[in-house]
Amino acid sequence: MAITLTPEPLSREQFAAYGDVIDTAGLRANPMNTARFERFDDLCTVEVDADGYVSVSIARCRTPTRLPYRIDRVERHPLGSQAFIPLSGKPFIVVVAPPGESIDARDLRAFRANGRQGVNYRRGAWHMPLIAFESGQEFLIIDRAGDAPNCEECILDEVVTLVGEWR
Repeated sequence: MAITLTPEPLSREQFAAYGDVIDTAGLRANPMNTARFERFDDLCTVEVDADGYVSVSIARCRTPTRLPYRIDRVERHPLGSQAFIPLSGKPFIVVVAPPGESIDARDLRAFRANGRQGVNYRRGAWHMPLIAFESGQEFLIIDRAGDAPNCEECILDEVVTLVGEWR
């Protein structure tokens, strides 16, 4: 039986089982630099194991995704969290499943980030590799680096197709 996923709007409540939504909407700011700026603290929990360290990177989309899109694999990072923060202000989609040793394709959920929201996948949460819809779209990445490998892939045993609107 084929599984079809239609993205729903990304919200803190709906995404909590998979990680954090990185967004300032509805949050209280603290003044910074003689009150010339507002600062929003603790937007996500960065997790790294004792042998790793926090790495900050930028990824740029070379090949945009087109819908419908067949999902055949997911990945997880057992040694640390992984955050993606859009720099281009363009919407993107995340596909996730709860953390665990294995994954059931029927547990996948898709969320549409509005271009101002980022996500931080909890350590061990299953997710699709990054999905962007425009060439040149950039993301700030905050994740764990170190000598030990921190990415495990799982080939899905059921057909999953991502459909719907991404804007």
